[in-house]
Amino acid sequence: MLIAGLMSGTSADGIDVAIADITGMPIPHGAGLKIDQRAFTTVPWREADQALIFNLFAGRGTPADLCRANFRLAAVFADAVRQVAAAAGIPLASLDLIGSHGQTIWHDVTADGEVTSTLQIGEPAVIAARTGVTTVGNFRVADVAVGGQGAPLVSIFDWLLLRPPPALNGVIGGWRAVQNIGGIGNVTFLPSIEQDAAPLAFDTGPGNVLIDWAMRMVSGGALTYDHDGALARQGKVNEPVLERWLTHPYYQQQPLKTTGRELFTAQMVETMRAEADATGANDADFVATVTALTAATIADAYARFAPGLLAQVVIAGGGAHNPVLLTELRARLAARLGRDIEVVTHHALGIDADAKEALTFALLAYLCAHGLPGNVPACTGAREEAMLGVIAPGRNYRRLEIGD
Repeated sequence: MLIAGLMSGTSADGIDVAIADITGMPIPHGAGLKIDQRAFTTVPWREADQALIFNLFAGRGTPADLCRANFRLAAVFADAVRQVAAAAGIPLASLDLIGSHGQTIWHDVTADGEVTSTLQIGEPAVIAARTGVTTVGNFRVADVAVGGQGAPLVSIFDWLLLRPPPALNGVIGGWRAVQNIGGIGNVTFLPSIEQDAAPLAFDTGPGNVLIDWAMRMVSGGALTYDHDGALARQGKVNEPVLERWLTHPYYQQQPLKTTGRELFTAQMVETMRAEADATGANDADFVATVTALTAATIADAYARFAPGLLAQVVIAGGGAHNPVLLTELRARLAARLGRDIEVVTHHALGIDADAKEALTFALLAYLCAHGLPGNVPACTGAREEAMLGVIAPGRNYRRLEIGD
């Protein structure tokens, strides 16, 4: 099936659109499954739409605003699919499905870590109507409905396609950590292909979200992220301040756990800036220390919670493009684990790291259309496997060919 997957994350910097041919069935460990990427592009949000999203993040808006945004963002998602398909020379009518994550506006987590509800907007029926392509969306709610965290859903991609060989990097029975560094950081720990062991996944904490807020703050809104870690590279990490930041209760909380912008806010960064300023830190020092926080929380999570001996860390998400962050991560992993760990991006495994999350939602649409579960309960905490997604039929619905 030819499927477009859509993803807009907590950074809300753009819409990732991947188009892929997906064939086969996920027999044990994905051996029968094949994903052939045909196109990928990130379509930037228009300034007005991004402002709308951030206003909703901040709780500024009426029910009417939320209702209108649900349709407005869906129209933009549909246009993004049209744009990427046209640029790749793929006729829109040749698409079988669209899998849309939507835009998370709220992920409701109680003080003890229970997820009670979640809201993604970008109405799938609007996408289906505007493109004519059957659209699957609202994936997270089905996992939450059976007691799961609703995250990380990318674990299904990891579990089916990325389990390591028996002696990766010479480590017998070594585990692979697949770390996404988007707005929020999340990890999936994968046992080797021959082990009879369950995976483990959870959100490690901030990915780029605090770095991005910090860049907005120090640049007066002119910069939304630290390109190639350029500013962090000029600064010095303030270790005493970093140690105070690492006492946040979320980092000590046991998995399974999930988080989002509801916790790691612009207001948090304002407090962090005041703490850094009190020590005489300049702008570069502040951004360097915030960058180190992301690396340190990942390393700390591995030291505390990894279920087995790690052989490799594989990075995806925007953080994969920040060499300063990756250098910090390698150093802090070595310090916390007492040995060097190979850290690579998904490109080392032949996977487009930028496209991975969008490909995951194409995969989830494929699984839903075939009546197959899309969650990994060991990773999300769900009581049971569940089919994820709500199908909004498009004009092609009756023509869909879904094999066994």
